[in-house]
Amino acid sequence: MAERRIPLWLWPNLLSLDAPIVAVVWLAMFARVWLGYLEWQSYFALGLAVWVIYVVDRLLDVKLMHADDPRLGPRHAFVKRNQKKLGWMALAAGLGCVFLAFFVLPSRLIGLPTEIGYLLPACVLTFVFFSMNLASAGNPEIPHLRNLLAGVIFSFGTAMLAHMHIGSEGVFHLLQSREMLCFALLCTVNISAIHFWEHSRQSRDENYQAAHELALTLPLAVLGAASILSAGMDEETTGRPFFYAVLIAAALLFILNRQRQRFSMDALRVLADVALVAPFPVFWLLSSSR
Repeated sequence: MAERRIPLWLWPNLLSLDAPIVAVVWLAMFARVWLGYLEWQSYFALGLAVWVIYVVDRLLDVKLMHADDPRLGPRHAFVKRNQKKLGWMALAAGLGCVFLAFFVLPSRLIGLPTEIGYLLPACVLTFVFFSMNLASAGNPEIPHLRNLLAGVIFSFGTAMLAHMHIGSEGVFHLLQSREMLCFALLCTVNISAIHFWEHSRQSRDENYQAAHELALTLPLAVLGAASILSAGMDEETTGRPFFYAVLIAAALLFILNRQRQRFSMDALRVLADVALVAPFPVFWLLSSSR
């Protein structure tokens, strides 16, 4: 596909900007619930780090997958045409992330003598993810475990930049946070939805498609129930808008899943990320009124 024929709404996906936008939006929600305010350097560092990870992941896909693999789409074709430029940009951005982590962001990110830093588990989980990605590059099956790990990494990496500013709390408190866990499940469902939609379109078997429908509907139902329960458990009510945002995003993914035949796969990928960003105005309105 020539660049001049690419619709404007697809460019954020091609440039790997969709995931950084989602991460920055949800960091703003984490910060609003836990802190009230967060400096711009944290948003910039998060967006940069997520962009690097997604670009590297797509560069690996281009290198490891066959050219006729149905999982490769316009976003990978764009990466392949521009892989040298993107490779150098990712390297420069990665070095920028290292500089921000060691010289700009709070020292709790790296770690203190008395506690584990947030960056160590994030790096370990990311290393495990890429190792699993390399090991299963030629496997056409839906990588459920890898999707779960990706959802946890995305949630943990987003939330940690707000959570590390909470005075006496640390990594283990974040891992038990209802906000992080609900967002991790939302991210996992979002990632898995793309795989379900891709696989269901490759088969005309109605039973096969129905199984995929159920496999996506059940986690969304669990996520909706977990969001409502978590909102009810928040005695101070300050965190309720966050769980309402998770609930809205889950509902939008459910609607998108039901209407998926109306859209192309490229549109579905974009709309799946839009579903995660769309609840932000409602969250901000509800949190501002408290």
